[in-house]
Amino acid sequence: MATEDFVSRLPNDIGGFEAGSVMRVEHVLEPWEKRCHALADVLDFRKIINTEEKRKGVEALGETLIGKLPYYERWIVAFANILFTKTIVSPTELAEKMAEVEARFAEQAAAAE
Repeated sequence: MATEDFVSRLPNDIGGFEAGSVMRVEHVLEPWEKRCHALADVLDFRKIINTEEKRKGVEALGETLIGKLPYYERWIVAFANILFTKTIVSPTELAEKMAEVEARFAEQAAAAE
């Protein structure tokens, strides 16, 4: 790779590089993936995070995370980082809300048994 590629290419810009074959599979979106997509639409509609910010947020994850995280997980991490930067939500507030939701799901699962 030429030195200028390190400067001009972003982590998810892999055009022209050797790659393995693409395995195409049908994927029915999980409920959380649908909610993630809906969240992206709401954040954009409310002018909180636009498409360009989302793209830059995913690119800011770097090559390693982009390579390891599935598509919608990249979105979620990017959204969180952007919301932290804009001080709309803090990491502590997010962790507390995640614990609350996890507890609610655990209660629902226990009640269903």
